[in-house]
Amino acid sequence: MSDNCVFCRIAAGELPTTLLHTSPNTVAFRDLNPQAPTHVLVIPKRHHTDVAALATADPALAGEVLATAATVAQAEGLGANGFRLIFNTGRYAGQEVFHVHAHVVGGAPLGPMLVR
Repeated sequence: MSDNCVFCRIAAGELPTTLLHTSPNTVAFRDLNPQAPTHVLVIPKRHHTDVAALATADPALAGEVLATAATVAQAEGLGANGFRLIFNTGRYAGQEVFHVHAHVVGGAPLGPMLVR
């Protein structure tokens, strides 16, 4: 755990949030600044800076994050119409919190992936 990482503190139960899903290695909770009608963050409880670092250090945990994201999408009713799963990696990609997290977004048409 990183003492100054907000997601580590959420995973440890030190910061209040409503957990939508929890497993031994992952947690899911709503994004405080939602970009779609449904916007849930899925994080591993152990600190990894980004998805590339996670995939290298612990591929099995990376798989658990994906499985949790799929479970959350189904629980949120996104299965029928689809959802987007986003991992921002690095500053140029818009990563703001440097603890790997998946954005599960959906609930309405999301439009093109990138605006040109």
